[in-house]
Amino acid sequence: MKSPFHYIILLILSTLIFSCDSSKKNKEAKQSSYPADGNLILDILKSRESPVVDTVLSNPEKYEVQILYTQINRDSANRPSFQKYAYGVNPNNYFYPASTVKMPIAFLALEKLNELNIEGLNKYATMLTDSAYEGQTKVSYDSTSESGKPSVAHYIKKIFLASDNDAFNRLYEFLGQAYINDKLAEKGYEDIRIVHRLAIVNNAEQNRNTNPVMFYDNAKILYQQDLVSSPNDYRYQGNILKGEGYREGDSLINQPKDFGQNNFISVANLQDMLKAVIFPEAVPAQKRFNLTEEDYQFLYQYMSQLPRETLYPNYKADTTEEYYDSYAKFFLYGDTRDSIPENIRIFNKIGMAYGYLTDNAYIVDFEQGIEFFLTAIIYVNNDQIFNDDQYEYEEIGLPFLAELGRGIFEYEIGRERKYAPDVSKFKMTYDKLEDI
Repeated sequence: MKSPFHYIILLILSTLIFSCDSSKKNKEAKQSSYPADGNLILDILKSRESPVVDTVLSNPEKYEVQILYTQINRDSANRPSFQKYAYGVNPNNYFYPASTVKMPIAFLALEKLNELNIEGLNKYATMLTDSAYEGQTKVSYDSTSESGKPSVAHYIKKIFLASDNDAFNRLYEFLGQAYINDKLAEKGYEDIRIVHRLAIVNNAEQNRNTNPVMFYDNAKILYQQDLVSSPNDYRYQGNILKGEGYREGDSLINQPKDFGQNNFISVANLQDMLKAVIFPEAVPAQKRFNLTEEDYQFLYQYMSQLPRETLYPNYKADTTEEYYDSYAKFFLYGDTRDSIPENIRIFNKIGMAYGYLTDNAYIVDFEQGIEFFLTAIIYVNNDQIFNDDQYEYEEIGLPFLAELGRGIFEYEIGRERKYAPDVSKFKMTYDKLEDI
């Protein structure tokens, strides 16, 4: 005769088996909502209960949507491999990259300093900018830096923390148009051209000529660079007509705007350059940037740091009104001003101009062991007029990118991984909030 204790044990075991089986079925059910065949990104988007997503998917050509999602899988030695999924990605479909061009400029500025290989010349050295051509301006101080002086390091901080246009322009001038475009071409980034400063009106010749710069430390001159004039024309040799009109001053020009002379970076190039910095060991040597280990750590910090975590520049007074957490983080949080949880970090660069919204990100959740790359662009300009400030950023663009990010994130939670990733190298030390 079996004892009551025997039946209790059987009851416990059957409960455990049922619980494990239910958990497995729930996970399988979640996975099965994203069919293995077909377009994974489209399947994920269609699963969202979002009117904005439905609106965009009903007319993807109008919104010029391009999405590149890359899964990251680790082996037993924590080495990453990548599986790409694309929706609408085409390097021949022009979009205005806006501030996303600042990312490769930051990488190249560090590379150029390393190539110069001059004792004492580093990203923290004071960088003075002179003028020697029509339209150029000087810089000798920076009130937002701790020292009151400009430097490559401080410009890069401002680029990633608040997408500062002047910071980009000063690094563009340090590098020069030919250096920028030739270097990127040498690395195999072919669908790219960076040919003008941002947020100021310069003609083609003014953009080909870049300012003299000087670096010094404690009154000692470390390096001087005279005015540099690009010998080549890196602009697109043709027309790229977009929209139905544009504003020029107080006038409305009723003809398409020509973007043929504007900057461009393809979606694939954006993600590949980010990957080359996040995982330099996992990309071909040709595509890497010449950076030191300290450079990588510096970039990881400021690509992921939030304005409220920053002492210099001090954004404290503006963190709720302007420089809120999602100010430069569109995926997951672009449609909210809530604080981003500490366990989630987004290493990215965004762009917003002419109705084009872009985000290019490596996203990590340290608690749940999630990591992935996501790059996307959407165009929201219903009246097809440029420079009229009538763009549907808040109504459509930002909510769509936020929903896209949340959809991919939730899919990643349920995705099977043979090995959990060790992402500890991306845990940075940020400025203490109580000190701000």
